[in-house]
Amino acid sequence: MTSNYYYGDNVNMHGGQGNTGIVRNYGAAGAGQQDPALASALAELNRLIGELRTRVPAPDAQLLDDSLPALTPDADVPAQQRRGALMAIAGIASTVGTVGRPVAEAVRAIIGMISG
Repeated sequence: MTSNYYYGDNVNMHGGQGNTGIVRNYGAAGAGQQDPALASALAELNRLIGELRTRVPAPDAQLLDDSLPALTPDADVPAQQRRGALMAIAGIASTVGTVGRPVAEAVRAIIGMISG
């Protein structure tokens, strides 16, 4: 699955006829800025992970800690790195049953946001 993120103009020309203009991609998040909804969701996930890490074995807590840098609201985190961290966290959350359910739900919501 490939994700494309456009900030600013996106021009695609297919042949020399029927070209109608430029798609302007200037939303709430411009270059170097994170979507506010995604930033909020990542902050909430980080909070939930903090609670979950106290209820899992030490190796799982370490994996959660190792995944946190990819979950900062920094727009410069590569999408593949963020997705990998989310999948690792979802795997841990699924092994602890109802305790991990809020984390798993938060991960699903974020994946939906970044997948489009």
